Amino acid sequence: MSLSPTAAQRRVIAAADPVTGRLKGTEAQLAALVRRGLAFRHPRPPHDHFLTPAGHRAREAADAPEGPKPPEPAEVPAADGVFAARVGGEEAAPGDAGPARLREVRGAWQGLLELRRMTHPDGNTDRPCAWERSHLVRAAALALEAAGHRPAGPDGADGYRVRATPQPEAVAVYEGDGAALRECAATLARAGWQTGEHTEPRTRARYLLASPRKV
Repeated sequence: MSLSPTAAQRRVIAAADPVTGRLKGTEAQLAALVRRGLAFRHPRPPHDHFLTPAGHRAREAADAPEGPKPPEPAEVPAADGVFAARVGGEEAAPGDAGPARLREVRGAWQGLLELRRMTHPDGNTDRPCAWERSHLVRAAALALEAAGHRPAGPDGADGYRVRATPQPEAVAVYEGDGAALRECAATLARAGWQTGEHTEPRTRARYLLASPRKV
């Protein structure tokens, strides 16, 4: 889980480029932000540092007007301790349907687009990057949640569910009726995924098989 930045680190975060999240500071300051999960170092020269989605949220929090703060909502579980899109079927944390969650999702999606831009040699943002290919379920779920689709609840209520499959680089996406499933397909296509609609032989349930587009 990311640690709270010091006052000096908060000043570095506040001075980041408002669009790209590019950071300026001493090597020690930047390395400390990387350790806290608030920044990452670009792999190609000149190896600049940029805010992660958690870093963008820290800057947004610093920009918020002063006043009494409500209790923090429960952390959304994530393998890297930073952020996880809802894949459907899990218990929603308090505040997941409110504006704070919407800001988190929006920040995570913008951070992912920036990661695409920086890690693709051509700077393209219309196709998934290596991180998405190694986190298929979370990446597809983020694309859906960021576009406004509602994840299914633990009681099986209508909403999307993203699940791993035995196939390499493919996830299964379930949604209630045919129209909703087609809307999910359109959203994923816009996010750089290719999809095909299939039927489970045993249950006859319709689902999408989605894979990150390579070109």
